[in-house]
Amino acid sequence: MDALVERCAGLDVHQASIVCCILIGTPGCKPQKLLRRFGTTTRELEALRAWLVEHGVTHVGMESTGVYWKPVYAVLEGHVDLIVGNAHHIKAVPGRKTDVKDAEWIAQLVRHGLIAKSFVPPPAIRDLRELVRHRRTLIETRTATRNRVLKLLEGANIKLSGVASDVFGVSGLAMLEALAAGVTDASAMAGLARGRMRRKHAELEAALEGRLREHQRFLLAMQLRTLKAIDHDIAALDTHIEAHLEPFRAQHRLLMQIPGVDWASAAAILAEIGPDMSVFVTARRLAAWAGVAPGNHESAGKPKGAAVRRGNVFLKSVLFAAASAGVRTKGSYYRDKYHRLRSRRGPVRALMAIAHKLLIAAFHMLTTGETFRDLGESYLDQVTRKRSTTRLVQRLSSLGYDVVLVPKAA
Repeated sequence: MDALVERCAGLDVHQASIVCCILIGTPGCKPQKLLRRFGTTTRELEALRAWLVEHGVTHVGMESTGVYWKPVYAVLEGHVDLIVGNAHHIKAVPGRKTDVKDAEWIAQLVRHGLIAKSFVPPPAIRDLRELVRHRRTLIETRTATRNRVLKLLEGANIKLSGVASDVFGVSGLAMLEALAAGVTDASAMAGLARGRMRRKHAELEAALEGRLREHQRFLLAMQLRTLKAIDHDIAALDTHIEAHLEPFRAQHRLLMQIPGVDWASAAAILAEIGPDMSVFVTARRLAAWAGVAPGNHESAGKPKGAAVRRGNVFLKSVLFAAASAGVRTKGSYYRDKYHRLRSRRGPVRALMAIAHKLLIAAFHMLTTGETFRDLGESYLDQVTRKRSTTRLVQRLSSLGYDVVLVPKAA
């Protein structure tokens, strides 16, 4: 196999050390091999960069394992052509495994152009991605804390969740604060209801007549303080995300036009794929990278069933949630398509198909800058009618008839 890169390097990156292997040589000749070990501090990474530049290295490859590659990428970015490869695609042939051999193997793959680049967004998108992913972590923590509160209430036989549609709304939180403060009068706590909840005074009074022990009050107060702190952090994080979205305001507004995509979902989609769609080339490649494209498995010329591909789990979950909201939009194409697919393939596969369509729409909108145009709920009926008419006309023509279609009067 011919070599493609004259001066390249492979990095075997670990938490505390990096093994670097440089290969120098023209195609068709045995390359010169240079090996050196570096630390992972900023000073050591700068020394690694200087060593690579000194030897005229143009391409550097490494595995995308954990988070250890990120500081290395940040220091080398802009000085060499960086290739961050999927670790599953860089598995060495069986044999002795050492750090040096791993670095040599990566360098050989880079030299022969056998490593596909993973998508690494520019610094601005990487910053936005880190903020958005932390917001998701906070929301998951808040959900877990709320579930613990509900479990605690059930243990004390307080059936507030059976009466209030939102236990953590204004009325529900006021009652929970009263419970944590030691209030035992169920009628007084039911009187804290606001708005339409006041109509359920009798039901609330009966639901709040539980037996909350002292240690449970302590735990409830602690969990309520945790919820308040998380809500405060999420609000501060939203403000920070909003500032980082400023350079991409036009793209963010475009994505929010898609049914089911709200402010947070649009920010998450931008943080994962960025505004530049040229890196994915086609919408099908983006769908495959995200993990929402149908699987492909063929053997002996026969296609077989395959699950969806692995992909970006953060983007896939956001698209799935957006699809769940989008199919509830009345009069939309996605709603009609979902119900047609659900009857044949089930709800989960139908939602995954809608998530795939959402991502395809986002790709074309970000590529062209055009606004979202909903096909409408009757689009599939029109397509079906046209196909049926064409098929029947072709059948009659093959039987020797001249067919003239005259629309029936209203």
